[in-house]
Amino acid sequence: MVGKYPVITLCGSTRFKEQFLEVQKRLTLAGNIVISVGLFGHSGDDEVWTEGTKEMLDDMHKRKIDMADGIYVINPGGYIGASNRSEIEYAKAHGKEVKYMETP
Repeated sequence: MVGKYPVITLCGSTRFKEQFLEVQKRLTLAGNIVISVGLFGHSGDDEVWTEGTKEMLDDMHKRKIDMADGIYVINPGGYIGASNRSEIEYAKAHGKEVKYMETP
């Protein structure tokens, strides 16, 4: 396929780093432009927890959702935390398609 590629922003807890990388690869090979998180705070990127950084990253992730056609929620075991729930609500409010790894 050559041409217009759907843009998908990955959302989910950063504790699921392996799943993020897996899904990013799979969706890219399926012909999507994939936007992901920049840091994995719950998987060892301690810079996330410095003053003001988490808030900046949360806001930045909403801008990534703005740039996308839809989001793909990485939710092993059905887990959706507060930040992720906020991203899902934001995406829906802005008319973005929402797909899930596992049905919530």
